[in-house]
Amino acid sequence: MNAKSIATMAALSLLSFAGLASTALAEGNAAAGQTKAVACGACHGVDGNSVNPEWPSLAGQHASYIVKQLKAFKGGLRKNDMMSPMATGLSPEDMNDVAAYFSSQTIHGLEADKDKFELGQKVYRGGNIKTQTPACLACHGPTGRGNPPAVYPSIQSQHSNYVVAQLNAFKSGTRNTDASKAMNDIASKLSDDEIKAVASYIQGLR
Repeated sequence: MNAKSIATMAALSLLSFAGLASTALAEGNAAAGQTKAVACGACHGVDGNSVNPEWPSLAGQHASYIVKQLKAFKGGLRKNDMMSPMATGLSPEDMNDVAAYFSSQTIHGLEADKDKFELGQKVYRGGNIKTQTPACLACHGPTGRGNPPAVYPSIQSQHSNYVVAQLNAFKSGTRNTDASKAMNDIASKLSDDEIKAVASYIQGLR
């Protein structure tokens, strides 16, 4: 089985969850969201571009995904000492507005580590045949823009430090926000070197 076949199989199997993962999202008000997101800017950047590589950039992220994660933090499905308290006080309208604002912003392009580029590109675009790991692009697309209807996030130009942390969280099972457990399964098959390399490659995606 070649890498293309693995990617195709992954796409077909994971997209079967699209109907379950997709949720109805009321259209938020970006102008109202800008005001409500002032506190968020301290970590994620005023325009959604975080300057701290430990915190994710939210600019250009799909509104549906932002709302899904805020609900996960508020409901305790996803835990973080800083984010959980922030999400607790948000109403559904607040979440939709904040999500609308950040999704309307433009992500700043970052650069990949040239020493990790070859392995990162291999994993992202072709997966790993030996370990039966599907290619990342099967769900996140060739440029990392994700799939809004299936609530697969945009990971384009995301900080590599943050991506490494999330892949390790999926790998260890401390993050369980993927109902299909696909990300937990995929991350469990990645070596430490593959995680660092693919995270660097993702950081450089345009």
